Amino acid sequence: MRKSRISKIIVAGFFCLYGIGISSASCLTVRPGMSIAKALTRIAEGDTLLLERGIYKEHDIVITKRIVIMGKDFPVIDGEFKYQLLIVHASGVCVQGLQIQNSGKSSMNDIAAIRVENVANVTLWNNKLFNNTYGVMLQNVQGCFVLGNVIRSNSPDELNGGNGIHAWKCEHLVITGNTISGHRDGIYFEFVTESVISSNLSTNNLRYGLHFMFSHNDTYTQNTFRANGSGVAVMYSKGVVMCNNQFDHNWGDASYGLLLKEISDSKIEHNQFTKNTVGIHLEGTNRISVKHCLFQDNGCALHVQASCSGNVFEENNFLSNSFDVATNGTIALSTFKLNYWDKYDGYDLNKDHIGDVPYYPVSVYSVITQKIPVSMILYRSFLTEIMDQVERIVPTIIPDQWKDSSPSMKILKL
Repeated sequence: MRKSRISKIIVAGFFCLYGIGISSASCLTVRPGMSIAKALTRIAEGDTLLLERGIYKEHDIVITKRIVIMGKDFPVIDGEFKYQLLIVHASGVCVQGLQIQNSGKSSMNDIAAIRVENVANVTLWNNKLFNNTYGVMLQNVQGCFVLGNVIRSNSPDELNGGNGIHAWKCEHLVITGNTISGHRDGIYFEFVTESVISSNLSTNNLRYGLHFMFSHNDTYTQNTFRANGSGVAVMYSKGVVMCNNQFDHNWGDASYGLLLKEISDSKIEHNQFTKNTVGIHLEGTNRISVKHCLFQDNGCALHVQASCSGNVFEENNFLSNSFDVATNGTIALSTFKLNYWDKYDGYDLNKDHIGDVPYYPVSVYSVITQKIPVSMILYRSFLTEIMDQVERIVPTIIPDQWKDSSPSMKILKL
């Protein structure tokens, strides 16, 4: 059902994108030195406004008719670091092939390169949005498409920066094929439902590559989130599908590949978590399926708080992580089964490729560092080796309920 819904949304988007151009009655051309705003007063519904190559120093350009506005060789609309630029107040608009740059900044208003408000079926395709506080701002819209844009900024800090794509109170969005960097959050969803985020590269953003808040029944797939301040955060949401994504090189004191807080009934499948401080941090997370994922070269692959329950970690590969699992609790309310653990040194007498003895993924030193963080300085020392050996012989610290009773003896094909 979810795949069928995604396909219908994407097909509708391409119909919207190409259907407008085909039905356009005429084309009005604007050249540098002419006014875009004046041209918009003369254009008719369904027409195309073509901007010739050059620089247009206009701002607060309001589109109130169903038109295509497109650029030839990426004409530049420049806000001179003072103004808001393009504002869409009509449904069915397509904005294509423009370079929109240098928006203003304000502590009172969220200033964007392209703002879309209270409309439906708007398509933003193949644009370059450079050095803007917010790249794309979507507010109370339905069925809109943000496709193949390059969105880049150089926000100095989180307080003075904005998000690359910011969506509030929207539904049925498709965000695909965009490259986003240098913003506060690459993509930000708040109260956004039944939407798709796919095939985007979100990198080097100050806070999160993707940030979900109160956004239900959304899907994000085949995205890469790399070298962001804290990777990806999904909070206060349910019914989220996260599959075939890459989370890598998200390093920092409080950095995660994926942060889950107060979410439920969601799927995390076929993802890769590599070289993150923490692969997945789960807090107040319930009934989540983590399956067919790779956890490799992370500081800690999984950090599962005691407030989590009903989660299943199944058929994942854990390779070369400093810690496989860390927790602040003793009672295991989540299930581990059929995972491959490179630290497992058990045996398989009946040759069924399943270990005959359980694997306990919570190491003694991960428990100690949870209680005394500064003890991490002694990690990999001779002392830690002694503690591991003693704990194996006389278990006293490791919570014995945290175990994979059927560990795989072979690396799994994911």
